[in-house]
Amino acid sequence: MPHITIEHVILVPVLFAQILIFPLAASFITSTWTNAQRNAELQDAANLLASTIQQLYLSVNRKEILAGNITQASTLPPTIDSYSYKAVGSLMAPLDPNSSRVLTLSLTLERVRNTATANAVLGPNVLWLEGSVFESTSPNASVKVQKFTNGNLLFSFG
Repeated sequence: MPHITIEHVILVPVLFAQILIFPLAASFITSTWTNAQRNAELQDAANLLASTIQQLYLSVNRKEILAGNITQASTLPPTIDSYSYKAVGSLMAPLDPNSSRVLTLSLTLERVRNTATANAVLGPNVLWLEGSVFESTSPNASVKVQKFTNGNLLFSFG
């Protein structure tokens, strides 16, 4: 009979530990994987948006292109893991006015606050409209470029 008591003393706490630890561990692992997946998808969206802006710059920054407005509709997914996201840009102006400028894009996933950043290296004739926000679920989600007669390019989100 002493063997049954020892088994109960050892196995009952192990059983309770399994009941508590396994679901918590599974939940933690699933949550971590989901968060990492969101981060990867958001980073992909940030890189694609930066690439789109660089391509627009290279296309529009030519003498053959006359002054005017160009709008590139968004090709990004409207949601990531069922969450919408927003992007804002910040243009770093170098000390030398003839040097390249770096546009830093920051994307934030709504409600869960995942963030990603990407940079677009642009020329010295680039301006950025501060305060413009890219909203992924907006029907007007786009990148806009206004080319002036002096060759300056004003970028913004639509």
